[in-house]
Amino acid sequence: MSSRTSAPRGSVAVVGAGAAGTLVALQLCEAAVRRRIPLQLLLIDPAPEAGRGRAYAGREARHLLNVPAGGMSCHPDDPGHFVRWLCRHGQPTITTADFVPRHRYGAYLADTLGQAIIAATGIVKVRRLRTRVTDCRFDGGAGAGARIEMADGTAADVDAVVLASGPASPSPARPPAALRTSDRFVADPWTHGALTGPAAPGCTDDVLLIGTGLTAMDVALRLERPGRTVHAVSRNGLLPQPHTVTALPPADCDDLLRCRTLPALRAAVLRHIGRALRAHGDWRPALDGLRPHTARLWASLPLADRAEFLARDASLWNVHRHRMPPATAEAVARLRRSGRLRIWRGEVAGARTAASGPPAVTLRDGREFRVGWVVDCTGPGLRPADSACPLWRNLVRRGTAVPGPLGIGVATEDGRLRGRSGRAEHPLWTLGAPRRGELWETTAIPEIRVQAATVAQAVLGLPSVRSAAGAPPRRVVRRPSDGAGLALSTHSSAAAAFRSGTERVLKVRAGAERAFRRATALDPGFAMAHAALALIGHDSGADVDVALALARARRCVRERADGRERAFVDMVVRRVRGTAAEADAALLRYLEEYPGDRLALAAAVPTIAFAGLHDAHGGMAGRVVRKTAPAHHGHWFHTSLLAFVHQDEGWYDEAGALAERALAEEPDSGHAMHALAHVHYERGDHEAGRTRLDAWLGGHGRGNTHRAHFSWHAALHELALDDATAVRRRWVTQLAPGKVRGVRALVDSGSLVWRARLTGSWKGRLPIGDVIDAAGADTLERPATAFTALHAAVALMASGDLPGLRRLQTHALDADTVQREVIAPLCEAFGHIVEERWTQAALRLERLLPKLPAVGGSAAQREVVEETLLYALVSAGRCDAARVRLEQRLDRRSSPHDRRRLAALPV
Repeated sequence: MSSRTSAPRGSVAVVGAGAAGTLVALQLCEAAVRRRIPLQLLLIDPAPEAGRGRAYAGREARHLLNVPAGGMSCHPDDPGHFVRWLCRHGQPTITTADFVPRHRYGAYLADTLGQAIIAATGIVKVRRLRTRVTDCRFDGGAGAGARIEMADGTAADVDAVVLASGPASPSPARPPAALRTSDRFVADPWTHGALTGPAAPGCTDDVLLIGTGLTAMDVALRLERPGRTVHAVSRNGLLPQPHTVTALPPADCDDLLRCRTLPALRAAVLRHIGRALRAHGDWRPALDGLRPHTARLWASLPLADRAEFLARDASLWNVHRHRMPPATAEAVARLRRSGRLRIWRGEVAGARTAASGPPAVTLRDGREFRVGWVVDCTGPGLRPADSACPLWRNLVRRGTAVPGPLGIGVATEDGRLRGRSGRAEHPLWTLGAPRRGELWETTAIPEIRVQAATVAQAVLGLPSVRSAAGAPPRRVVRRPSDGAGLALSTHSSAAAAFRSGTERVLKVRAGAERAFRRATALDPGFAMAHAALALIGHDSGADVDVALALARARRCVRERADGRERAFVDMVVRRVRGTAAEADAALLRYLEEYPGDRLALAAAVPTIAFAGLHDAHGGMAGRVVRKTAPAHHGHWFHTSLLAFVHQDEGWYDEAGALAERALAEEPDSGHAMHALAHVHYERGDHEAGRTRLDAWLGGHGRGNTHRAHFSWHAALHELALDDATAVRRRWVTQLAPGKVRGVRALVDSGSLVWRARLTGSWKGRLPIGDVIDAAGADTLERPATAFTALHAAVALMASGDLPGLRRLQTHALDADTVQREVIAPLCEAFGHIVEERWTQAALRLERLLPKLPAVGGSAAQREVVEETLLYALVSAGRCDAARVRLEQRLDRRSSPHDRRRLAALPV
């Protein structure tokens, strides 16, 4: 008599905790949390740890994934997820093109599921049952739940079942009977401990592998040792082809999608491969281009053509489609050259075994192998009825499952099992290998993760699961807003956290990331909060996993969002992933439709950060701010932006008045204070500007995220006032690396010390090396924007790093138009400064100065190039040209320092 567990409403059993089961459980947890559906999840598998299954349970370092790391993410909409996990877990230099050990992927699956279960606490209750499921009954009729029976004698009633047991066990009828009963025969090398005998220390008996595919090559690497020959035999004698070290992009194959017969498809594929060979000298891009369309092509073929493909083409397809990692291919080639791995073409016909002595295996052509061990590496079986798994046998026997096309796998309707009636009557799904007859390509992670997401959505759409809480329908209530009157698809607590994050962005204060994270924690299905996190991570360098936040926003917006929220997420996606032109166009379209969205306006005109509209300094920012004015009704944030736009246009009186008005309404407004700082500098009000900035930094600006930039503004006043002592003191207390990090250190701290050196306000060692260390090599030599590149060039020049300038120039020549046309020649001019070739430097800088506005930033920031030009002019003896420039500057604004420099020039 079995004990019975009556699970509550909203219960789902996932049978199998290998890769497929883990991916389904992960998607169920995350989707249930997003949609706030209480769920009871039973994860059933005898393995000690979820995620590993048979494929990823080993610890052999030479067993590598045969797909690059960039293709192995758990999430179809976040392809970099696995690579980022590896970088956080001991492999910081890993790239998307690397092939990593299989056991690392098992650890990734286990950890990712564990994190999802922790995050789902309170919504999803997970029970892990370490046993096997032997049967699954639907005695209540169509649409009813299931009773699952387990090998330990227990049973459970659930609303839905997902069969994720992985590939079927190898068919026991495949090898000769004499071999199957031998204790020297390994039927499944992936079973835990299966290779203990042949891998035992001191065992050097030869080994025969039946099969020459990827499994056989992994087993050969595991079992090879001096004194042993590993034989591998298959009907075609073909080995998997290797991946290239550097992959080429997939080749387009749209013309193949019209093929409806195997002869037409063969001819089209050959033409497709020929084009790839002519274009790239390699056939691999052709097959990689086919991969997303394989299931569609397979389904379009008549059954007779599919059967012919299996008989004539499948082997050739498999060895080219399922390839070895380069390192594995090299190791296999070495074994073959040494004679320790020998490949044979043939088919096992019979075997003789004795109580003592090695097995003798005979091929159809009469050849015989006397070996110590035989390992079946032919892979999983294709027909569930032949499986050793009692669950699948019972389902097929009872008609709950029926064979798929050509008897391969089972028949499904988008993964939901069809029964004998031909309909999908029961809440029973499967994914991966059991769908091979329908999809052909369905056993790799890129396909399984998509199926897992689809299955999770279908399961959570069941009425019995959706109504798990047993609560009455929720009352329709007025939705909360974002603070500007735009509705949010969330509850009031999450909306309050979102408003707090938005306010902090508008004031340029710390804590926005924390507030948006709180909003997502309060409501994991809140798309706007996830998108806001991605936006500030991308635009402002906040500590956010941008790709993950963006993926979560896209998942959420599919399930719960209005038109405005969908448009916001789409805008952020294009901003993060698109080109500069695409990002600007998306942001402008969004603001055209929703001009009152302050968070989007902050992204368009940030004033301080290193983002915004890419052509903002061509007047776009001003047009956007003016056009959106009616929607903001004089709100202090919009007034702050208008003040900044006016000062950028040289309307200093108007800008000053607007900035003061905004600060009177909201003294924390960083944008207004920033506009006022520029007004003071450009009008030459240096004492007043420094005093105002210091007072604000000590009060309302205490929590500002860009305090270093305001300190830099104050230091500019001190340079203009010829107060070298004050500059040095401010550097030590507010701008030295350690107090400032990353790009901010490069832009503010680095440019300041160089200007101080050029103007004679800095004596002794220049701490530019500390700035370079704080910025980091990537920022310095591979900057993402022209504005960052300008300041990287300044830092490299200040440090005398001529090779670094040349590397930055090479990067700029391969980057965007502004970097090619401005930064690359600027690096050359700065190189002349390093080499003290003053005349050449001055000539090049004079030509570049009119082009500098395209780089972005403010005139005060770009002025570092003019200061360098002045220094080069004087050093080259062109004092008249230097005098003209200083006089023009003094006509614009007063500066004691510039007056002193002008007076010191020789007449």
